[in-house]
Amino acid sequence: MPTILKYPQGDKRSVVVKYNKKICLLGDEGVGKSSLIKRFVFDQFDEIYQRTIGTKISKKDLMIQGKDGKPVQLFLMVWDIIGHKSSKKVPATYYAGVEGILVVFDLTRPETFADLDYWVNSIMVDKNYSPVVAMLGNKSDLEGQRKVTDEQIMTTATKLNAKYFLTSARTGQNVEEAFTYMGKELVLRHSGPGWSWI
Repeated sequence: MPTILKYPQGDKRSVVVKYNKKICLLGDEGVGKSSLIKRFVFDQFDEIYQRTIGTKISKKDLMIQGKDGKPVQLFLMVWDIIGHKSSKKVPATYYAGVEGILVVFDLTRPETFADLDYWVNSIMVDKNYSPVVAMLGNKSDLEGQRKVTDEQIMTTATKLNAKYFLTSARTGQNVEEAFTYMGKELVLRHSGPGWSWI
């Protein structure tokens, strides 16, 4: 959960720094990107699968603690990018200003795990900075159908220099934690083209 900071009126610590940040969710079709965003932004889950056409943008405000101890209001712009394999060449404009990547795979479909390198490299290729990367192994509620092991995940996470979470959009497991981790890391970095003072 984000750290919510409340101070008495007039306290100098009550001055809130505000940032806009753009993050994106990448991964193959059907891994649950849209469902994760819906769980995070609206705390809802829809059992009916709806394919993403093009890209969708959602917004979520977080209040977290900055590295100097002062509150930071973070406006996360969350981009849900189409993951259909015939559309893997995502327009570069979709990636402009992205500083955080949540790359998602389905724990029950090993082929979606194998595609993680592609998705991360697709956004890194034209960047002169390194976005924060986190891996989300989604559909953890389907434990009996799981086909990607912890060892495989840890090996790839080390390779990509990424933290990983086992998530479930259905139950909400680790969804808030994953997005909040991303927000905190972006605040701690406090750099890059996506930062702006409001």
